[in-house]
Amino acid sequence: MKRSKKVIISCAVTGSVHTPSMSPYLPVTPAQIAEQAIEAAAAGAAILHLHARDPETAKPTQSPDAFRLFLPQIKQACDAIVNITTGGGLGMSMDERLSAAKWAKPELASMNMGSMNFNLSGATARIAAFKHDWEKPYLENTKDYIMPNTFAQIERAMLELGDLGTRFEFECYDTSHLYNLAHFAERGIVKPPFFVQAIFGVLGGIGPEPENLMSMKATADRLFGDDYYLSILAAGRYQIPFTTMGAILGGHVRVGLEDNLFLNKRELAPSNAALVAKSRRILEELSLDIATPEEARAMLGTKGGDQVGF
Repeated sequence: MKRSKKVIISCAVTGSVHTPSMSPYLPVTPAQIAEQAIEAAAAGAAILHLHARDPETAKPTQSPDAFRLFLPQIKQACDAIVNITTGGGLGMSMDERLSAAKWAKPELASMNMGSMNFNLSGATARIAAFKHDWEKPYLENTKDYIMPNTFAQIERAMLELGDLGTRFEFECYDTSHLYNLAHFAERGIVKPPFFVQAIFGVLGGIGPEPENLMSMKATADRLFGDDYYLSILAAGRYQIPFTTMGAILGGHVRVGLEDNLFLNKRELAPSNAALVAKSRRILEELSLDIATPEEARAMLGTKGGDQVGF
């Protein structure tokens, strides 16, 4: 693993996992997404991982028109690296999933490194009333859902976005996903340094035990040596403990309302910036310095904010 004196904080602003009924603070309109993203950057996030929502229904969408409503505003207000999802939302086709990133030509795009079960159905038991008709079936249907990213789909996305100068956040939900990345690296389809996002606590992926973090790091060290940066993401209440542990090991962190809705036990996070500020406070108490967007660009080798399509 590449060692750095600076910790990169990524903030995942809205995502496609949580629904509006889960928290009144989840940004869903273009104005809310822009405002919370800009505030998160001001709080210390060097990377903004972004999904879009339909302005009318708040349902996840990959329409470039939806991203067009907030990306220029974010770019004008801050210097953070924009990272566009290619996972999109549940049930989207590959063309849909790639459409936003192909239009935006971002510095970074997320890349799920394998197909997997992705079960969110348990969340319905905690919601007394739903704001939108689509939410409950959207969540319940994941009991019978496989989130697809086949080798052919991964290769297509790597080539089409790579031709635009976009680099990747490689989302690895299990040890096998690291080996999938190694396969594409050995073929020369992607080049180092690799920005590996190890993900814990999603039902269908690797569990949130500290031993699993150590195992993922050891496997990545064996496969990639000094050619990668490790970042840590954990779902829900595991977010802060796991990101802290990852930073102590020399890694980077991802927080945000896409992954976790709570600031403290039984206390909803009022914003993405609040989660970034909490993580930054912990990291600085550990005598770790926070990377600026320009320092993150230098580490990850991105093309620069002036080379994007928005």
